[in-house]
Amino acid sequence: QVQLVESGGGLVQTGGSLRLSCAASGSIFSINFMGWYRQAPGKQRELVAIITRGGGTHYQDSVEGRFTISRDNAKNMVYLQMNSLKPEDTAVYYCNLGQGQGSDSYWGQGTQVTVSS
Repeated sequence: QVQLVESGGGLVQTGGSLRLSCAASGSIFSINFMGWYRQAPGKQRELVAIITRGGGTHYQDSVEGRFTISRDNAKNMVYLQMNSLKPEDTAVYYCNLGQGQGSDSYWGQGTQVTVSS
């Protein structure tokens, strides 16, 4: 079993910045990827960014150039630096981890990000 705990969400104005953190604990053996998803009211959960075992990163087009995902392997933590925030970035942000041969998936509880005009 793996547990994920997110932190760092909050309320910011348009153009501001936030840094989200996710701490993983439990039966962690071989992480294939860690990532961030978000879900706005009335919309489906969508991928924001992922970082793979080899260090490759992938971003949703709408956040490319504004958000940066990174990982601290020694601490089993993943981060999302969010700059130039827009009101459309408002959502609950969820941490996700996949590990093992079948990439078993685990989710955090989510953290609220609100961007005001």
